[in-house]
Amino acid sequence: MTKEILYVKIAKILEDQILSETLRIGDKLPSIRSVQKIYDVSLNTVKLAFLELESKSLIESRPKSGYYVSKTSQRKCALPSISKPETCQNESDPEDLISKVFDTLHYKDIRQFSLGVPDPSFLPIAKLNKGVIKTIRNLEGSGTAYEPLEGSLNLRRNIAKWSLVLEGKITEDDLITTSGAMNAIFNCLMAVTKRGDTLAIESPVYFGIIQIAKAMGLNVIELPTHPVTGVDIEALKKVIHKINACCFISNFSNPLGSLMPEETKKELVQLLTYHNIPLIEDDLYGNLYFGTSRPKPCKAFDEAGIVMWCGSVSKTLAPGYRVGWVAPGKYKEKILRQKLIQTISTPPLYQEVIADFLENGRYDHHLRGFRQKLHTNCLKYQRAVEEYFPENTKISQPQGGFVLWLELDNRIDTAQLYDVAVKQNISFAPGRMFTQHDQFNNCMRLNFALKWDESLENDLKRLGTIVKNAL
Repeated sequence: MTKEILYVKIAKILEDQILSETLRIGDKLPSIRSVQKIYDVSLNTVKLAFLELESKSLIESRPKSGYYVSKTSQRKCALPSISKPETCQNESDPEDLISKVFDTLHYKDIRQFSLGVPDPSFLPIAKLNKGVIKTIRNLEGSGTAYEPLEGSLNLRRNIAKWSLVLEGKITEDDLITTSGAMNAIFNCLMAVTKRGDTLAIESPVYFGIIQIAKAMGLNVIELPTHPVTGVDIEALKKVIHKINACCFISNFSNPLGSLMPEETKKELVQLLTYHNIPLIEDDLYGNLYFGTSRPKPCKAFDEAGIVMWCGSVSKTLAPGYRVGWVAPGKYKEKILRQKLIQTISTPPLYQEVIADFLENGRYDHHLRGFRQKLHTNCLKYQRAVEEYFPENTKISQPQGGFVLWLELDNRIDTAQLYDVAVKQNISFAPGRMFTQHDQFNNCMRLNFALKWDESLENDLKRLGTIVKNAL
């Protein structure tokens, strides 16, 4: 454990020097023996640190010469534009496009850059399988009995234990289990809105949130959103009198990967508390941070119970288990009544499997390795796009999660481009999917939680060629 922490720490120090250009392209790094003496560690620890930097393409080895800052270490492409959705824009339903993308998901020969799930090789499947067998043996009725309405006590207790970032504000009594995060969001919207109410969201935003809102007869206001810092609070203030509820992904939004600063989260919660407007917070990606610590959710600053904190293990452990939860604050009784009507209870088997993994499966160890792979992949994707896509391509700089947002030349329509790419067995998510308006037509979302190899890099190169040919 100590060795692992030391090599990661040394790698992070050198990475920060490279990204800040203290160490510039072509600069020679101190020798392995020099670094060993500076930090008083073993040679092997330093080698692991250098290997970590090599895996991210930040440094390169030159035979009989040493290590140098790689030519690909510095970002070339600009960030995507800050979104500026017009509230008076005509709506343009993207459902047909969404269906077209989802229709390709069962084809094994198509490269699924469009998916929002991690590659199975990144997941602790063997341990989860053992957990299933263990749970069936130990669970009353082998999982055939009803659970309490709130959901598995064991799972809720372990979620509360793992919610250290909330500093003890959440207990098992504050949580209700759901069938994934989308079910949690749906129940939250059911509890705090009625047909004709208005919901404020980010733009672009995960398409499922728009679909739920429209199915419920809600009006949706898309707010300007920065690709790094997230939703524009000043824009929210201007329309606050129209809003009945908000739904934001404050940590590593999908699809931008933006992270709302802590001060902005505090300001947002204070603003909504003053106006008594509920905030549905989708914190699905919160544990997949690339920095040194997990960012707090808005729920950490909630004193009045207006924040409905939603999460699941779909992005970290098991997408198909559909195990999620919500800490609904003062709306708990409404959520419980809805759950009773809808499902009576949540299936117990997979709840207990996840509870067992959280308690005994070394979840922290799994997450550390997973985050490292995602961060490395993110950097490799960004460099591949810089190398293989047109020079004016803009790329997001996610600080966590596993989706990348590209803004292409204005002449490109990614909905049309999608049809060309699928014929070459490449699927991505066109930008039009992430809005109710006619915008983001020249954008696309790519999933970088896929196993990096020569074949995947070649597919990114082919996708870049498709984009170039469209100009």
